[in-house]
Amino acid sequence: MPKILIIATSHWFPPARLAMALTSVGCDVDAVCPPRHPLSTLSILRHLHIYHGLAPLYSLKQAITDSNPDLIVPGDDLSTRHLHHLYRREQAHGDRGSKICRVIERSFGSPESFPIVYARAKFMRMAEQEGVRTPKTAVIESAEELRQWTQQAGFPTVLKADGTSGGDGVKMVRNFPEAANAYRKLKAPPLMARAAKRALIDHDKTLIWPSLLRRRSTVSAQVFIPGNEATSLVACWEGAVLAQLHFEVINKRDSAGPATVIRLIDHPEMLTAVERMVRKLKLSGIHGFDFMIESHSGNAYLIEINPRTTQVGHLRLGAGKDLPAALAGVLTGSLVQPTPKVTEKTTFTLFPQEWTRDPASPFIQTGYHDVPWEEPGLLQLCIEQSLTLKARGLRSDNKQNLPDRAASVAALIKAELNKTAND
Repeated sequence: MPKILIIATSHWFPPARLAMALTSVGCDVDAVCPPRHPLSTLSILRHLHIYHGLAPLYSLKQAITDSNPDLIVPGDDLSTRHLHHLYRREQAHGDRGSKICRVIERSFGSPESFPIVYARAKFMRMAEQEGVRTPKTAVIESAEELRQWTQQAGFPTVLKADGTSGGDGVKMVRNFPEAANAYRKLKAPPLMARAAKRALIDHDKTLIWPSLLRRRSTVSAQVFIPGNEATSLVACWEGAVLAQLHFEVINKRDSAGPATVIRLIDHPEMLTAVERMVRKLKLSGIHGFDFMIESHSGNAYLIEINPRTTQVGHLRLGAGKDLPAALAGVLTGSLVQPTPKVTEKTTFTLFPQEWTRDPASPFIQTGYHDVPWEEPGLLQLCIEQSLTLKARGLRSDNKQNLPDRAASVAALIKAELNKTAND
């Protein structure tokens, strides 16, 4: 029975959903995460290890040593960076660190890919060399370089900070004053006040060390492609794609945030681009790729890689589209049969993301509402955390409406439960 360790540093729900899916295909799953993480609500975990934001590498090394996993799956970009850093440190220890190095290599693929997958501009150059369609991208080192870029590329343009995720480090700008302001913010280390607030209120210590060490981000600029966003997630092994999911983004939390409604698609150019990059980088494990599908041509432009699982890794959609089954199969050396599709619908309403965005969204009823009914603790935490986030975004005179909004959400969930029971 394969043993898999999931690592999460932020309080994000998808790693918990992936843990459930991996367990359903016969894997033993351990996790390392901060206290009160959605993973901690699951009844199916074998062991839960605590992630300490002020001693991250120690946390991960201890968890890997105790779990002795066959594969490690990072749930966010910081987890990936920690593992790459741990790999370099253990590699310097020679034989004493070889066991940890081997499992990290098995989980990501060739270590030559490690410095590339979260260096946006370098990755884009490699993709272009492989014949993959990409927007022009360049590292911006100064305000003067930014001015030169915008004079050549025009507006709108997209600025991105390396090492960020979930839209936090991406800004689309429409004029130079806006670009200069966004560049300064993306380049600057996290403010100590922001790091302290996130640590105390959200129990998220991931910004503490970058703030203390005054780390400045690498910022790249990318030509804006007008069109629809799309995303791919693949399970791969030693440079070969085992299973893959491709989606068009229908709704998002906000302009730069994560998707909340997606539609399953087949796009040959996306498939070809993903296969070329997986082969070039000799990747293993789970990796995501983001695209823009150009409005007037339908061409797919690769815009970045996510060296980790994303929101859709748990969706089991039949042969060739079941990532958990593909990983279990390659780890056991035997065929693991994909389960039947969870739905014949092609539109997926991600829970709790879409009803947090809009409790009255029509997609909650028309799409496949992806709710973790089988884990009540996770379901409850999803609701509580989402309502808390919504409350922070409301003016004080609107917060009194939250009980009504919670009631409407509860009614929708009850109706969905009744519908599921009747089906």
